[in-house]
Amino acid sequence: MSNDDVYAAGLLNRALDPATQPADVRAFLRAELELLRGRVRNGMRVLDVGCGTGRHLLLIGERLALGVGVDYERSYIAEAQLQAGDRPLHFITGDATLIPLATRFDLAVCLTNTWGTMSDKQGVLAEMARLAPQPGTRLISVYSTQSVSARREWYRRLGHTVTEETSEYLATNGGFRSEHFSEPRLRVLLGDCTITPLTDIAYAVTF
Repeated sequence: MSNDDVYAAGLLNRALDPATQPADVRAFLRAELELLRGRVRNGMRVLDVGCGTGRHLLLIGERLALGVGVDYERSYIAEAQLQAGDRPLHFITGDATLIPLATRFDLAVCLTNTWGTMSDKQGVLAEMARLAPQPGTRLISVYSTQSVSARREWYRRLGHTVTEETSEYLATNGGFRSEHFSEPRLRVLLGDCTITPLTDIAYAVTF
């Protein structure tokens, strides 16, 4: 199975259940939401790449002039659309390396280590830069190398026992593969960027 297959089988919704999350993971997810709230100003146009069921845009939607979420998993997009209500939010099914949009955004995000599960990382970065062209208006959050222990336990609770661990990723018996990053590796991959610790197990990166 691939990451696509694992997500299609409903991993995301189970992973977002706090009952499945070790304390370090819960702390990271809370810190990430606070970071997003702090970055968003009223009237902004925000793009969420790999939006899943839309939880980030739904959190800030009432403050936005426009919010667009993109994800390849149709069931997640359908769920996000149902929750959008009359807020200025739109959710589309699409490839994160070929987003079917031409408009410009004030902020583009790819959160909760979504970027760390994507195969064409440079393609995703290029699309974020195309749609949010001003430097410093693109934000990703990724796991650090210190996240391995917490993630091993989290994946175990989700029925995905880790069968391979390297300096760059964990892979499970269920087919899930998730990367983690050191600061030097992030600078190689992203070039000019600002890296900020986000709790003990993750980084927030702007570029």
